[in-house]
Amino acid sequence: MSSIDGSPMAPSPPPDHSLDLRGTPCPINFVRTKLQLEKMEPGALLEVWLDLGEPVEQVPDSLRMEGYGIETLNTQGDYCVLQVRRPWLRPE
Repeated sequence: MSSIDGSPMAPSPPPDHSLDLRGTPCPINFVRTKLQLEKMEPGALLEVWLDLGEPVEQVPDSLRMEGYGIETLNTQGDYCVLQVRRPWLRPE
């Protein structure tokens, strides 16, 4: 497995939840990812499998814009593995 830029990658932490969204078109893959993250505990890690091309270009950027932290984004053959963390709640 290698990162998007082709560099060797460190082992990824085990995810708390995972979604296989290969074959799911944009923007449905982003919506499903966001809905899953909203169900998870703060600080939990979600692993999402996305097709190469538009999904891997759009979903991580959209998640960042929504305030989610992208942990890793790596190529695995003909798809990408995205790990995204639900943010911790801020104390009021």
